[in-house]
Amino acid sequence: MRKSILLLFLPVITLISQLLRHDRASESQPVTLTAKPKEIITGADQLKAYVPYLKGKRVGMVINQTSIVGKKPSVDTLMALGIKITRIFGPEHGFRGNASNGAKVADNVDEKTGIPIISLYGKYKKPTREHLADVDVMVFDIQDVGARFYTYINTLTHVMESCAENGKELIILDRPNPNGYCVDGPMLEDHLHSGIGMHKIPIAHGMTMGEFAQMVNGEGWLPNKLQCRVKIIKVANYNHDMPYQLPVFPSPNLNTQQSILLYPSICLFEGTILSQGRGTYMPFTVLGAPALKGKYEFHFRPVSIPGMSETPLHQNEECYGLDLRNYDVNELRKTKRLNLHWLIELYNAYPYKEKFFDMSQSKQMNSFDKLAGTENLKKQIIAGVPEEEIRKSWEPGLSQYKTMRLKYLLYP
Repeated sequence: MRKSILLLFLPVITLISQLLRHDRASESQPVTLTAKPKEIITGADQLKAYVPYLKGKRVGMVINQTSIVGKKPSVDTLMALGIKITRIFGPEHGFRGNASNGAKVADNVDEKTGIPIISLYGKYKKPTREHLADVDVMVFDIQDVGARFYTYINTLTHVMESCAENGKELIILDRPNPNGYCVDGPMLEDHLHSGIGMHKIPIAHGMTMGEFAQMVNGEGWLPNKLQCRVKIIKVANYNHDMPYQLPVFPSPNLNTQQSILLYPSICLFEGTILSQGRGTYMPFTVLGAPALKGKYEFHFRPVSIPGMSETPLHQNEECYGLDLRNYDVNELRKTKRLNLHWLIELYNAYPYKEKFFDMSQSKQMNSFDKLAGTENLKKQIIAGVPEEEIRKSWEPGLSQYKTMRLKYLLYP
């Protein structure tokens, strides 16, 4: 009888034993958790890092529509926290970011706050001594896109110069560079310095505004080797290879993430007869011209759009060419290079090659040589030089810049 009862309960005992062994084994095994990547936090969003420093000071701000804390304009946020803002300085496209490309912007008064606004893309390039008379410290907070011909790095340089001349400290609220993974292109040649190229750097410079300010100081690029006192509020949890989706678009014609990522490669076409989509709602994602009809099926028609492009190239004409709205921008990230293929392809396809780089024909503001930073690239395209040979001609300057750049990096 006892033996029968034991046999009856044996399977149950065995099962309990197995479960206990499994439980003990589970306790001894390491548990692997998949950690979520930390969220990028801009300098502006780290209020505790700079608001106490601004308390009791008269503050000037170099800002535009990209200058936000969370989702609110930084001016509103800081004023709500008791910071006294005495003057606003606006760059190209204006404080509100609604002025067209290259349009001069007048001084004004902000209707909401009553703060005077000084344009740094009109009568003045830099703040004057009078502008800074009631300013104790300057704050710079503008989103850049990492290209030499995007004028906000010039604005930064001019502001640094003014601060250095007038003994004012500059606080930079740093933001990620959406094209920070790329350091590429020909170096700017000395005789081609202009409003779209102030410094001897490649087309894609691979730096944030904070890093660039350190380079300006470190390389002695201010007049008379002046040094600007700079305090940088770093971006948290950021490195140069990280993708970054801009919360606010930086200018009227960079109105999509796609256009921002294509911009360092496509802006060169502003020195050609081809439209880059100005006068459409898809600028810097399409390329074309009327003369390419029959060579490409895709087409678009530029028109006058106030606040974006009032008199675009090929206005009211059908343009034929490339649609890059669905181009996989990860290809640029993989190669860490500018795309030269489109320039070579469209030059070869254009039937009137003598007009391709002719500025009297294109009616655009910037010459190709000034955009490229060199006269060689245009000559190489015309001569049919292979792409890899063109890239080799950027050396040793490009490699020397990359080495120099390492001294000023704040992020991996």
